[in-house]
Amino acid sequence: MGITLLVLAAGMGSRYGGLKQLDQLGPHGETMMDYSVFDAIRAGFTRAVFVIRRDFEQEFRERVGKRYSGHIKVEYAFQDRNDLPGNFKCPEGREKPWGTGHAVYAARELLDEPFVALNADDFYGRDSFAKAAKFLSSPPASKLIRGCICAYTLRNTLSEHGSVSRGICTEKDGLLAKVVENPTISREGGRIVSELDGKKYELAGDEPTSMNYWGFMPEFVGELEALFTEFLEKRGGELKSEFYLPFAVDSLIHAGKARIDMLRSSASWFGITYREDRDGVCADLGKLAERGEYPERLF
Repeated sequence: MGITLLVLAAGMGSRYGGLKQLDQLGPHGETMMDYSVFDAIRAGFTRAVFVIRRDFEQEFRERVGKRYSGHIKVEYAFQDRNDLPGNFKCPEGREKPWGTGHAVYAARELLDEPFVALNADDFYGRDSFAKAAKFLSSPPASKLIRGCICAYTLRNTLSEHGSVSRGICTEKDGLLAKVVENPTISREGGRIVSELDGKKYELAGDEPTSMNYWGFMPEFVGELEALFTEFLEKRGGELKSEFYLPFAVDSLIHAGKARIDMLRSSASWFGITYREDRDGVCADLGKLAERGEYPERLF
């Protein structure tokens, strides 16, 4: 059985000011996806599935998908706000799809083997792919749904140019015990502050943090659809509600249906949320090439 890389690339990039999934950030014009696909291939992944929007399908295929021809099998899934289970209908006036959980749901017909789901616009590092591939190749036997998360240190995942959304994790006995999505985390005068449910909380900065790097066995997909259905029953009439992937995982853990191993990557994470983050990311990618961690040309 192979392992699929599921790249969530349908985001609108509103805060960044454009389609950052296609932005050339590496020293030879590489996108963040180039690094993820390259690291996945050398970790033994056999297929890449890109979740995109129909409106930029052709540009994506030409500028991204063709780069990997001959290196890994490439397929596409399409996130559409009208793609809903059962008889649910998208409410009039809603413009965006339903979040990261919905993005994975959009690829449900292709997820017939172990897979890693991650963001298109983040750099995760070689170590995370190696650890995830090892786990997914032989997960511990269990009647529960097995999966893993690769967590990073909170203070190393923030932007200097505005707030970010992060999933703060709690670990117990090597397993993920809880993950809480914090939609607004920022630096304030040397402190790290989260605004959650109308209140402000100070964070230490060393909390294990979800950067949306998840590994699952295919059985997860059926449970995801059931949770999405429950979500739509409660909040399907809202115009801006989102079905977050961390919320889905947390729900399964608390229902006693899933065991999620906590993997801690030794690699550096970095990404772009705002346009002002770009120069720093380009410099970091250049340093990786200078140290020989990546070849002069990835593809």
